[in-house]
Amino acid sequence: MSRENVSRRGPEKRRAIIDGAREVFGRDGYTRASIDTIAKAAEVSTRTIYNHFADKGELFRAVILESAAVVRDAQLADLDRHLGKIVDLRSDLIGLGHALIAAMAEFGAHFALVRQINADVGHIPAEVLAAWQETGPHRVQADLARRLAELSDKGLLQIDDPRRAAVHFVLLAAGEVQSLTFWGAQPIDEGAVDAIVTAGVEVFLRAYRPR
Repeated sequence: MSRENVSRRGPEKRRAIIDGAREVFGRDGYTRASIDTIAKAAEVSTRTIYNHFADKGELFRAVILESAAVVRDAQLADLDRHLGKIVDLRSDLIGLGHALIAAMAEFGAHFALVRQINADVGHIPAEVLAAWQETGPHRVQADLARRLAELSDKGLLQIDDPRRAAVHFVLLAAGEVQSLTFWGAQPIDEGAVDAIVTAGVEVFLRAYRPR
C-alpha cells in the first residue's frame, strides 16, 4: 500500500476509534470499558488503537474533549440566539432554559458520557476532568455570565457577580429537569418541563430584577 493510501486511511481509522470509544465509554463507563471492547465496536485491531492513542486514558480524553466541543458550540449558538438580542427578557430566558434541556436529547451520546463521568469520577484522571470542564461547561458558563453582565449594564438585570448568576440560572431553569431525567436517561412530560423552566426563570428574575 502506498504512503498516500495509508495517510488517507489514518484519519478514517481514528474516526472509527473515536466513535466506537464514545459508544463503549457511554455504555460501560471509564473503568469497565476495555480496549478490546472498543476495538470490536470500532471494527479495528487493538494494535490500531495503540497506534493512535498511548492508553485508555488518552483515548477517553480525546473522546470527551471532542464531544464537549460539539455541545459547547451548539450551546454558545443557543446563547446567542436567545440573549443576543432581547425582545422580551422573560420569554428569552425561558427559551434558553428549554434549549439547555433540549441539548440532552440532541446530544444523547455526549450526556451518556456525562452520566458515566459522574458515576466514575474517582477513577478518571484529574487532568482529563479539568480539560473537559475547560473545553465545554466552563466556556458556556463564561459566555452566559458575560451576557448576563451586559443585561445588567443595560439595566435589565441587577447583578453583582455574573459568574454566580450564571450558575443560578442554569440550576433554576434546567437543573431540576437534569436531575429528574438523570441527564436525559429518563423521559419527562413536556408540560412538566415547561412548568419547571418557567418557575425557575420566575425565581431567577425575582432575584435579579432591578430593585
